[in-house]
Amino acid sequence: MVKISESRGNMLHGVLLVALFSCAAFYIARFPFFQRISFSPLIIGILLGMLYANSLRNRLPETWVPGIQFSAKQLLRLGIILYGFRLTIGNIMEVGWGAIVADAVIVTGTILLGVLFGKWLKMDRDTALLVSVGSSICGAAAVLGADATIKPKPYKTAVAVSTVVIFGTLSMFLYPFLYRNGWLGMTAHDMGIYTGSTLHEVAHVVGAGNAMGAEIQDTATIVKMIRVMMLVPVLLVLAFTVRPTEAEAAAGTKRKTASGHKVSVPWFAFIFLLVIGFNSLDLLPAACIGHIDSFDTFLLTMAMTALGMETGFDKFRKAGPRPFLLAFLLYIWLFGGGYVLTRYLAPLI
Repeated sequence: MVKISESRGNMLHGVLLVALFSCAAFYIARFPFFQRISFSPLIIGILLGMLYANSLRNRLPETWVPGIQFSAKQLLRLGIILYGFRLTIGNIMEVGWGAIVADAVIVTGTILLGVLFGKWLKMDRDTALLVSVGSSICGAAAVLGADATIKPKPYKTAVAVSTVVIFGTLSMFLYPFLYRNGWLGMTAHDMGIYTGSTLHEVAHVVGAGNAMGAEIQDTATIVKMIRVMMLVPVLLVLAFTVRPTEAEAAAGTKRKTASGHKVSVPWFAFIFLLVIGFNSLDLLPAACIGHIDSFDTFLLTMAMTALGMETGFDKFRKAGPRPFLLAFLLYIWLFGGGYVLTRYLAPLI
């Protein structure tokens, strides 16, 4: 009993350390500079975690590590589930079938191209998948969802999140500039669809939409939420098609694919979908939903912070420039392919 209590105490120390850093992330996120560039507490959390990993990590007890890992894995799943309270099935009906098809093509095309480009660049499978899923669906939240499904090394998740931040932030400033100067030739409705279906993070979509007007912001946010809902089928496909690596097989990772390997079914994805359905019934007051969303943001920030704490700069050097090159190629596809899809194909549906 003493050993069990001591183990739980050490884990609690690690969790509290992550929570402390997460509180700091929320505080820093309120600074005007970070609000202007739409850096959410999640992004700041992973940066603070990486700062810790490359400075204080060796000075704190190793017994705290399980608490950090608990935050990166278990709290992550709970955060993804509660994310469903931000969505309703009614969101789909508000923008029309053209936007839904545009989202589906963007998500599918980005992941498939990411896999192909990843093989061409001779990247490891997990990093290529994380970058592709993050670029295709909803940025850091999608990367975290894929992390919980394919279980890569923490530094690979941090690298993938970094690519999302870089190119999503670029688009957040580029899209309003192009639209205001009339270089895209889109209506406000089409620009909303284009923004929502191609920008990486929800925060990026909100930031860019706000800079272009309320009509674009509303449409872009709804289209983005539809992309977020596509996270569930993507995670299920990953769970049943991604084969374990040699290292996983040697470690006995529990996963089974259609070809006979063991598989870890992402049950949190099913619960996430059920939460969306429940939220669509509009049974909870808006104030309650607001509190749940705030708590969920804190949980996701803790998960991101914990991932950062497992990521030293040497891991980025180990990953090399290829993940960022892959993200750049996918960015070209999102910018150009998304434009053609939204401007010429979506209106025909």
